[in-house]
Amino acid sequence: QLQFVESGGGLVQPGGSLRLSCAASGFTLDYYGIGWFRQAPGKEREGVSCISSTGGSTKYADSVKGRFTISRDNAKNTVYLQMNSLKPEDTAVYYCAARPGLTTLLPTFYKYWGQGTQVTVSS
Repeated sequence: QLQFVESGGGLVQPGGSLRLSCAASGFTLDYYGIGWFRQAPGKEREGVSCISSTGGSTKYADSVKGRFTISRDNAKNTVYLQMNSLKPEDTAVYYCAARPGLTTLLPTFYKYWGQGTQVTVSS
């Protein structure tokens, strides 16, 4: 069974940093593009960043460009999202998801999802 375990969320002050991890079990991430998504209360789920299966291609939402960095370590079967200069508007539940083939920031194209981790940016 394909499963993800996200971790690294928490409460951080504005301007702070967090690193989210997405560890896969039951399958090898090598052949999957991975996306990070977030959903704030009352809002639709939105794409934050995605990375190709080899790590050679990445995409970012305009709202996080220059602040967030996605990376992957296929040997550890894990994908990361380094979040710097966090803002209150980054507050949301963050999810990772996998899809074979090309990556996209559109959540509807992803088949396998993690359970999410809460990120709260507040003073």
